Amino acid sequence: MDDLKRSIEKKKAELDRLRPLRPDALKNLVRYYDVELTYTSNAIEGNTLTHRETAELIEHGITVGGKPLRDHLEAEDHYQAVLWMRELAGRDTLLGEAVVTELHRRIVARSKPEIAGVYSDHPRRISGSPVVFPNPLKIPELMGGFGRDLEAAPLSPESAFDAHFRLTAIHPFSDGNGRTARLLMNLMLLRGGYAPVAVRPEDRSRYLDALERGSLADDLIPFQTLMHERLDATLAEYLNAFHEALPSPRPDRI
Repeated sequence: MDDLKRSIEKKKAELDRLRPLRPDALKNLVRYYDVELTYTSNAIEGNTLTHRETAELIEHGITVGGKPLRDHLEAEDHYQAVLWMRELAGRDTLLGEAVVTELHRRIVARSKPEIAGVYSDHPRRISGSPVVFPNPLKIPELMGGFGRDLEAAPLSPESAFDAHFRLTAIHPFSDGNGRTARLLMNLMLLRGGYAPVAVRPEDRSRYLDALERGSLADDLIPFQTLMHERLDATLAEYLNAFHEALPSPRPDRI
């Protein structure tokens, strides 16, 4: 893990050195990754839209025949939540409980408006998992404590991943907990100067197993390791994209 953290900080330092990028190049890069965040986050929750279908919907408003309306609404909701998350990352708004509930509200604004930003009042379970989430009567107290800790949390990768885990462990909402936790994590990463992390469909089994182990055995090493690996890989992708976007030197200056 120490080698992984050093690799991340080295890549972040290189990324910082390349900033600021040309606004037009940065806009295209951010848009690509925001579609990626939407597709991957929804896909691991069972959304049937492919990466291309998600992009066509977001960029051109093209819906896919034969696919559920809810899947389209989830993609539109998530993308709008990503845009708000990026806007919030550039402001000084204190990160706390209110930010978490607003992220959730935006994530399910059209797909499930009746639960948007509202804590669940009934038991929550994940099919096939032995994890038991806290009694719904305890959610307000747990989220209040979580929000206060969030306000004081450093903007480090480890802290962002811990916030992600803690929110999924409380599981305060009837649906959309994972999507909210991943956007909260990425909000913290962006504020800290890192790149947002996508948990890909091929990571799903390892990701869910790591979350489950954290809840059942109080062992966050597998989860922290996976997320640090994904951050390291994403920073490498960002660096490659940044280098490609840099203007080529003029021949007479080589």
